[in-house]
Amino acid sequence: MSKVIAKKKVEKVADKSTLLTDVKHYGRQIWLAGLGAYAKAGQEGFDYLKELVKAGEEVEKQGKKLVTEQVEAANSQIDSVKNNVYSVKGKVEERFDKIEKAFDDRVASALNRFGIPSRQDVDALSAKLDVLNELLARVAKTQ
Repeated sequence: MSKVIAKKKVEKVADKSTLLTDVKHYGRQIWLAGLGAYAKAGQEGFDYLKELVKAGEEVEKQGKKLVTEQVEAANSQIDSVKNNVYSVKGKVEERFDKIEKAFDDRVASALNRFGIPSRQDVDALSAKLDVLNELLARVAKTQ
């Protein structure tokens, strides 16, 4: 019986040592799997970051192109509107000048009907007076 008891004790110790060895073995495998996952995630994360940067650069390039096209289109429309405004401004100024001239002519005509001389009349009389003054000055010198 002592052989049987000793054998059972040896089996128990062997079972315990096998169990302990298995636990150590699986624990080590879990540890190594974790390290491998960390290393792989680090590498894939770096590669993924590179892909994200590349995609971001492409989107930025497309965005700049789109903004440039829209700015050019807006500038083209602004130039077109400017040209139209300048054209209309010229026509308005021309018509305003015609209206102003017509108004001046009518005012001058009305003043002439009342016997009030126009600027041209006053200027003509002033020129005649200058000529007469000059003649009088010559006559006064000769006498």
